[in-house]
Amino acid sequence: MPNGDNWQSDVLRDLRGAPGPRPAGTGGPSSTPPTPPPAQAQAPGPAQNPGPAPAATSAHPAAPAQTPTPPQSPGATPAPPPPHTPIPPHTPDPPHGSVPPRISGPSQTSAPHQAPAHATRPRRPSTPDSRAVVDDALGGTARRPQRGEPVGVRIARAVRRIVSSSAAREVAELTRTAATLQQPVTTGRQIAVTSIRGGAGKTTVAALLGTAYAHYRQDPVLLVEADPALGSLPLRLGAGTLRWTTADLADIVEPQMSLLDVTGYLVQLPENAWLLPGSRGQIGAMLGTSTYERVMVALRRYFGVTVVDCETLPAEVARVALSASQARVLTAPATLDGITSTYAVLQWMQGLPRHMIDGTVVVLSGLAARPGIDVEAAAEKLRSTGAGVHVLPYDRHLAAGGVLRTELLARPTRLAATRLAAEVFQLSQKRR
Repeated sequence: MPNGDNWQSDVLRDLRGAPGPRPAGTGGPSSTPPTPPPAQAQAPGPAQNPGPAPAATSAHPAAPAQTPTPPQSPGATPAPPPPHTPIPPHTPDPPHGSVPPRISGPSQTSAPHQAPAHATRPRRPSTPDSRAVVDDALGGTARRPQRGEPVGVRIARAVRRIVSSSAAREVAELTRTAATLQQPVTTGRQIAVTSIRGGAGKTTVAALLGTAYAHYRQDPVLLVEADPALGSLPLRLGAGTLRWTTADLADIVEPQMSLLDVTGYLVQLPENAWLLPGSRGQIGAMLGTSTYERVMVALRRYFGVTVVDCETLPAEVARVALSASQARVLTAPATLDGITSTYAVLQWMQGLPRHMIDGTVVVLSGLAARPGIDVEAAAEKLRSTGAGVHVLPYDRHLAAGGVLRTELLARPTRLAATRLAAEVFQLSQKRR
């Protein structure tokens, strides 16, 4: 009969046919244990490890071997049959990844603990294929980029600067602006750019801000495209190919990574700037709020300034980006409907915590050389809500929608973009 304290050892012995001690009262007083069959006559030696018994781990345990009855002499009282050996209770299969129960044997040694399979670190996503930002056939349709303003306008402005004293004032203003843009930061500043609707110049303003910060600052600058729905930020910044996206980087960035490791997944731009695209030019790319938050929190410590090109309001990621950033830029076209929609949004923001409206700057983008509204009067109306307002004049180079080249911008556009970058950065410094 199996020992109740160690029934597994008894089952193991019975399956191998090895003789074992018989408890008292189970057989005749002088019965001799039977001789095992030849295949099972040898018990395992001390150096052999019999391993776990199948009966303890199999879903269908084998019945224990029956002990043969010794031959009886004629006339002898037959010995009572040995009591029936109970079948050990069924042990269910261990869950996937766990260590199966070990059965103690004559010479079994303990094995080191094995980690469950589900505790292993998830594998990083495979390297995606590079995709061109602009197809070769489509790129051939673009005309030669033109300057932001005609030659006659540039000549007239140069003459006025020579005969007037405005050149000295302009130099002094640029010096103050550069000093503001070069202020050190203790933690990375995040600036979100969004709009009410498409076609308001949101991506253009984000590209202008990122270019200005990269030109004046010494620390790395990052431009993030949080608008995966076929955003045009890579095209505006002159990126050739795209590989890793914002959603991909969320599962890759780790705290122990260095700046060199991180930039290996980004698109390098001129003047110490980097781009993280939102998609590879494919329809259907999605970006959730949790993914966006993980990426921005992980990348914040690597870059002094991060400019985020968000989705248009009221998209969920755009709202999260606006609330998490230290400064916000709301772009609007310099049209009557653009001014009306922007004014309604600013009135809504007045009901939010005060820092939201105080840290917001509205950019009125000129879509035509002669706008259909009084831009200065409209700007004053928007300033009455507490937000700052800047006017980005019409520029032929920006209106073409191609690669942004700062040397081709009109001088008023460059000055307006630099002032905007300085004010937005100053606002971001006030918010910790």
